[in-house]
Amino acid sequence: MKKYFILLFFLFAATACKKTKLEPEGPTDVRIENISDQDFTDVTVKIKDESISFGNITKMGGLSDYYRFQVAYIKAEITAKVNGVTFSTAPFEYTYLNYQGQMKITYQVWISDFNGKKIEIKNVIPDAPLDLK
Repeated sequence: MKKYFILLFFLFAATACKKTKLEPEGPTDVRIENISDQDFTDVTVKIKDESISFGNITKMGGLSDYYRFQVAYIKAEITAKVNGVTFSTAPFEYTYLNYQGQMKITYQVWISDFNGKKIEIKNVIPDAPLDLK
């Protein structure tokens, strides 16, 4: 009797397992929100080998348009000019970062070190799923 319960348990466990469907890496639509008190001009976002110019983004809550990347992560290399001076994030190694998937996201960017000319991504906000229809 005990053998039947063990056999039934393994049979139930094997049939109850469900293979999860993996989400595709991208594309991902990305936009920038400026949460600093300075205007950003000539904003460029680079993710891996893709580089896209986002134009100018006004201070405190200014949003760019969405731009499509083949894959996006929680970090990106962003450069922007503030009063004619170039500010940037540090370059990243994307090897071990998780991708964002097929969705629209917003990078909230601010000036973390004005004297060191550094900007930083404070938050990554998932806005909506990406409709590819």
